[in-house]
This record gives sequence, C-alpha cells and structure tokens, in this order.
Amino acid sequence: MKRISIQSEFIKLDQFLKLADCVPTGGMAKALLQEGAVRVNGEQEERRGRKLYPGDTVEVAGEGSFEVTARS
Repeated sequence: MKRISIQSEFIKLDQFLKLADCVPTGGMAKALLQEGAVRVNGEQEERRGRKLYPGDTVEVAGEGSFEVTARS
C-alpha cells in the first residue's frame, strides 16, 4: 500500500487521484469513478467530491491501494 501525504485537513477524491498519479486530469478521474473502479474504505465510490481524511484507504483498479496520511 502506497502512502500519500496531504497538507490540509482533507482532500477531495478527484484531487487525490491526481496526486497519487492515477489520472492526469479531473475529467479522467470522473470517468474512472463512473466506471466503478474506485473503492474508499472498502466501499465503491462514485463522488468526485468525496472528502478523504488521514487514515482513509483508496483502492483503484489497475493502480493499487493507497492510504491517506497527514504530513507532519
């Protein structure tokens, strides 16, 4: 599982997918979510604006698993 650090309290899912290098653009993030290829904390997620907090896990089909961590 790769760890991705964020500087703020939370990050939106579409921004996280770009930060984790899963997609290059927000439009591609939207398409990936609509395909059902993203799971947050074990549940399928389709909302681009879903807020992720440190401790959340994100699974992306074909890309792997990621954990949101707080930058200290």
